[in-house]
Amino acid sequence: MESLYLISPPALTFRSRRRGSNDTVTSHRSSSCSSVAALQRKRSVSTMPTTKPTTKPKPKPTTTETTTISPPPTKKKVLVPIGFGTEEMEAVILVDVLRRAGAHVILASVEPELEVEASAGTRLVADASISNCLNQHFDLIALPGGMPGSARLRDCEILREITSKQAEKKRLYGAICAAPAVTLQPWGLIKRKQATCHPAFIDKLPTFWAVKSNIQVSGELTTSRGPGTAFEFALSLVEQLLGETVAKEVGRGLLVPVDGGHPRKEEFNKTEWFVDHNPQVLIPVANGSEEIEVVTLVDILRRAKVDVVVASVEKSVQIVASQDTKIVADKFIKNAAESIYDLIILPGGVVGAERLHKSKVLQRLLKEQEATGRAYGAICSSPVFLQKQGLLKDKRATAHPSVLSKLTSQVVDGAGVVIDGNLITSSGLATVTDFSLAILCKLFGHARARSVAEGLVFEYPRN
Repeated sequence: MESLYLISPPALTFRSRRRGSNDTVTSHRSSSCSSVAALQRKRSVSTMPTTKPTTKPKPKPTTTETTTISPPPTKKKVLVPIGFGTEEMEAVILVDVLRRAGAHVILASVEPELEVEASAGTRLVADASISNCLNQHFDLIALPGGMPGSARLRDCEILREITSKQAEKKRLYGAICAAPAVTLQPWGLIKRKQATCHPAFIDKLPTFWAVKSNIQVSGELTTSRGPGTAFEFALSLVEQLLGETVAKEVGRGLLVPVDGGHPRKEEFNKTEWFVDHNPQVLIPVANGSEEIEVVTLVDILRRAKVDVVVASVEKSVQIVASQDTKIVADKFIKNAAESIYDLIILPGGVVGAERLHKSKVLQRLLKEQEATGRAYGAICSSPVFLQKQGLLKDKRATAHPSVLSKLTSQVVDGAGVVIDGNLITSSGLATVTDFSLAILCKLFGHARARSVAEGLVFEYPRN
């Protein structure tokens, strides 16, 4: 990968085998007005010697009307199955990116319940049970990895049947992380196909066909390596499903770095964040919060053994995120407020940020956090919330490009991650992995952050 710098995102490239397009259907409808051939009718006449002649009306011409109908394009249908121990970053990034591209994505549980606890403890609620998907047509089936999630997918007979039919009919299917080796390989669905997977499972693939690329497209099959390559994987699938133009547009909207580079990180007024205990981190969530940011933060911080609490500011612990992913929080914000946190991080999402701003409990927690010198931060559109609370005063910060103009603090132009003393901000979405690793670097040091990045299969700067 290039080093730390992202200049601009004009040309995103993703490997693909084919493109999809929506057909426009033209239909002809005939409608005719019936010919009115009025027959001369005999009128009742009296016995008068003379009668008026009856005039015969001219028949009306028959017309044929041809109408061109352009029906709304049919959405591509995608299945993303999940089970206990599924890697949440991979599942959620797949769902989020494909929905942004306009696909109809079904998140399906292979467990008896719709609520599934993922590998890092995030609780996701599926849209449907896998049994409801058995006789449906899918344009793409994409399997997230994680353990034991990949094994749970492998052991689901219904999913095996669905995916095998998909391969037989030469429709698109893919897998990431452990799933190519643990799920597809036992099903015989990567036979005589080059494939890649997480480095920890590469020896389970046939030696001759195994490759170490981030993305491998072999006919209808696409495979990838891990959470750190999930954006690239998802965008490759978008390109094959909906075309290169759509993939590039979605990639730009996600702030995906060009050519594998990293967003620039800048730090001012350097202070130490080290603590003499296991760090406690609060991530408040609301309806409309950006799910990629919530799940990535939780996943990466918990990999480093950080004690993360996800707290809902809504009346329910279950929230519906910006791209309709349903996430179950650990507790309500009022209960979370009983503890002290070393760091409070606000995820983005325009609607979610506005709903977080309405929480009086969260406002109080953040003011106490700043007053006591403990760390806090925000990503995407949420730095605007911090500004409204007066928490960006005399601070350098960044945010999503769409809200940068609303910040009156010192904006660091072009930076993906900005640290100023005890404040950390980021532009959001695809920069969230760098943002999360920057937090680990502040809490534990560069070596711990780099170790976590290796497990993600994410290239992290050496210094």
